[in-house]
Amino acid sequence: MDRFNINSQIEHLQSKYVGTGHADTIKHEWLTNQHRDSYASFIGHTSLLTYFGTAENECTARVKFNLMEKMLQPCGPPPVREEH
Repeated sequence: MDRFNINSQIEHLQSKYVGTGHADTIKHEWLTNQHRDSYASFIGHTSLLTYFGTAENECTARVKFNLMEKMLQPCGPPPVREEH
């Protein structure tokens, strides 16, 4: 009974949070989720934005804009899937 309960909890987490993945998640999707999560964290922490802005000699608004643009396709276009 514990095994069924654990599996249902995992399925619930996977349906609730996209980044947790599932059995059919490909490497590109997983990496894209990881990059987007990182960029969102950077944007949400103003001290990191200030640090990145200082390192890049840019204002924090420009750094935030660049990070948001990177979120569109952080790992490039998705690979072509083969239809079976």
